[in-house]
Amino acid sequence: MTKIYLTRDGREKLIKELEKLQKRKPLIQDEIARAREHGDLRENAEYHAARETLVNLINRIAELDSKIAHSRIIEEQNIDPDKIFIGITMTIQDEDGDDYEYTIVDLEEADPAAKKISVQSPLVQGLLGHKAGETVEVELPAGKAKFKILKISK
Repeated sequence: MTKIYLTRDGREKLIKELEKLQKRKPLIQDEIARAREHGDLRENAEYHAARETLVNLINRIAELDSKIAHSRIIEEQNIDPDKIFIGITMTIQDEDGDDYEYTIVDLEEADPAAKKISVQSPLVQGLLGHKAGETVEVELPAGKAKFKILKISK
């Protein structure tokens, strides 16, 4: 797995979710054991639902383990503060003169309502590596658009 970049808060959030899921796992295993006691497993919906929940839980635990193990804390990286990259906050202006401020984060931390957008989004992909003062044409799902980079901060 490649490195993923997270803020300290984002990494803590993943760790807390992992701990919560690890505590939940024995409870689901108990549900499966109880469901087994009800007889024929081929027609036991409770058993199959609990098994499916357990499989999903185990997959998410493995995913979180891997992400945490391969994560790097953005604040600890030597990132050029003058260029758009993960971990920075940018203020951009669209062609209509509307300003937008976003913090660039990994997909795991993306939350558009909190103005945190993924480094994998088409907007950010088009702006990566550019500096304040530049006007950049970006290929978005709705077509090409130009954005002026007003400000970059860490």
